[in-house]
Amino acid sequence: MSVKQVSCRCGAVELQISADPVAQLYCHCDNCQAAHGAAYVPVVVYPAQAVTVVKGNPVPMKADPLARLRCSECNTHLFNDVVSHGLRNLNGYLFPKGEFNAQFHVHCRYAVLPVVDDLPHYKGLPAAFGGSDERVSW
Repeated sequence: MSVKQVSCRCGAVELQISADPVAQLYCHCDNCQAAHGAAYVPVVVYPAQAVTVVKGNPVPMKADPLARLRCSECNTHLFNDVVSHGLRNLNGYLFPKGEFNAQFHVHCRYAVLPVVDDLPHYKGLPAAFGGSDERVSW
């Protein structure tokens, strides 16, 4: 794995990544829907210690139970931490086109509409992330 950098839309905040992703997924949870104003969002999961802020000062998003951090200039959502699992979830939109390759969908019980593709669709989370592996079928 080579070290890579991603930034917010305006470039005021840059993140350095020094590991391969743990997973790449689409999240349909109601918190992501509210934070992004979207039906589901791309997420790239890394070990928390592998992602560091090298430029700028991300600030918390207000009224978000997941303590998401954003750029104070352009408001781009950057990441949130899952402290209990030592993970940092980066906004998949930060990555260049072609670098985000989802492996599965999570929290599909909150899906606004069915998404029909060849990926697994978990009702909550897969077992590897503390869930039950229960899936939905559209």
